[in-house]
Amino acid sequence: MELWDIYDKNRIKTGRTMIRGYEFEDGAHHMVIHVCIFNSQGKMLIQQRQPFKDGWPNMWDFTVGGSALAGESSAEAAEREVFEEIGYSVDLHNTRPYFTINFKNGFDDFYLIHADVNLNDLKLQYEEVQNVKYADRDEIIAMINDGCFIPYYRSFVDLLFEMKDNNAGIHK
Repeated sequence: MELWDIYDKNRIKTGRTMIRGYEFEDGAHHMVIHVCIFNSQGKMLIQQRQPFKDGWPNMWDFTVGGSALAGESSAEAAEREVFEEIGYSVDLHNTRPYFTINFKNGFDDFYLIHADVNLNDLKLQYEEVQNVKYADRDEIIAMINDGCFIPYYRSFVDLLFEMKDNNAGIHK
């Protein structure tokens, strides 16, 4: 059972929690994180979701994404999700997300990391991830067009790669 903190529309914790999968109360929001890891060749580490995973089964996605658990900060959730899903340790202590996207029932914090991660060193979480690889912007756009990558807006993918090119994010 996954327990989430409930936030108000201004991202203030309400002191209440909810169980993942239950319907949101009016005005309830939760925190989600995404981490995008880029290597020195400018490619993003992407993951393929398991075929039995709820939501976007078998689809490719950004490096890591998930919900913050009750009591976690955004950075703690990002560190945990990266380690859980791909077995890679990142230190985001005292790090703010690079940007946040507000959506109907929450806030999605994005972290951009520059690191040359060796794919052979990763330990993929069986319940979540079936495969990983590096892809450049054009490859991801082609995968979106082919229907095998979660259908993010092309302009959003462009923004991530542009931010990476402008030296944004954390360098390891």
